[in-house]
Parts: sequence; C-alpha cells; structure tokens
Amino acid sequence: MRTIGLIGGMSWESSAEYYRLLNEETRRRLGGHHCAPSVLVTVDFAEIEQAQRHGRWEEAGAQLAGAARTLEGAGAELVLLCTNTMHKVADAVAGAVGVPFVHIVDATATRLPGRKVGLLGTRFTMEQDFYRDRMAAHGVELVVPDEPDRTLVHDVIYDELTRNTVSEPSRAAYRDVMARLVARGAEAVVLGCTEITLLVDQTDCAVPLVDSTRSHVEEAVELALA
Repeated sequence: MRTIGLIGGMSWESSAEYYRLLNEETRRRLGGHHCAPSVLVTVDFAEIEQAQRHGRWEEAGAQLAGAARTLEGAGAELVLLCTNTMHKVADAVAGAVGVPFVHIVDATATRLPGRKVGLLGTRFTMEQDFYRDRMAAHGVELVVPDEPDRTLVHDVIYDELTRNTVSEPSRAAYRDVMARLVARGAEAVVLGCTEITLLVDQTDCAVPLVDSTRSHVEEAVELALA
C-alpha cells in the first residue's frame, strides 16, 4: 500500500477525522490489524484563515505547496489537501510535487447519486467558481443556499466547527437549509466543507448526503491500494 500524505490543520478537527476514516477504510478493505501508511503535515490555520479573509490566495497556495513538498520528501506517494476551500489553489499544490494529487471535487463528484446537487461549504466554496466549474466538468449542477442561509452556513463553520463546537441549534438550522435546497430540486446534498460531517449526517436530510471528506478518503485508499 502506498504512503498517503495529508496536508492538514484546516482545521485540525477535520484532519483528525481524515486520519480516523483513512484507517477505518483501510482496515475495512484489508482486515486484521491493517492501518494506512501515512504522513501528516499540519499548517497553522490562523495563517491560512487570514490569507483567505484578505484574498491572499497566492500566498496561501505557496505555503500549501511547501507542505506538499515536505510530504513528498518524507515519503508520501500521493497527496491529499484536507480541506475543500483551499482547493481553490489546488493547481499550485499539485504542481509542487511529482506524486499524484487526489482532488476532493473529483472524488466527490464520482460518488454523487444525482446530477443536480445542493452544496454546503464556506462562502468561498459556495460563491466562487473553482468548485462549481470542477463539478460542472463532471456534469454536475450545483445548487447553493440563498442568503441569509449562505452566511449562516459559513459562520457556523468558522465560529463553531473549526473551534470544536457542535451545537443543536446549528444542527437544526442546517437541517432547514438542506430542506430548502431539496425544495429547489437538489437530488443530493454535498457536505463541501470537511468540518460539516461533525455536525450533520444522513438522518438530518431527506435526500442522499454525500460527505466530501469520506469521498476523498475512499478515493485515496483506492489509489493507495491500486
């Protein structure tokens, strides 16, 4: 099995989920006491968040590209960027290494049960083109929440989930947002932020809920075992 490199820390809560899911998926496929050979580089989310806030995407991309090179130097044979939002700079990260880069949108798109799907994520992911265009290349039409739902979804991620806070009022609010996406024709809903899986699950949504974190992990394990 090839060694999986993880660029984490955005936030560490979702990075811990990546580590858990990688090893669970590996054991599910191989049985026994098998674990996923992996290397993790954790960046300082405070620095990345400030770069996001002020639109310094090139700077953030350079930092993550450096993390990818560190992983490759440590023996990683494929690389995962453990965040949806920072896939805005995925080309910079992928171009920094000579090993395969596993793109979270590609992994998620191939596991969707419908072609018109709702998307929950940060404001950057929901509003900018990088995620929508990549999904469209797979024939997927995204439906994003209207305002003020987009602000609510974004604020819960940054004010609560990335600070390890999970609240019932926020879970109820997300249920309502997803119900409105379904009412607009969404055949499934993508959890397009790696922290959202900490808040809601399939019991909270009337249509299939596709977790981008789990999709990313499944794709990585498949490639590592290929």
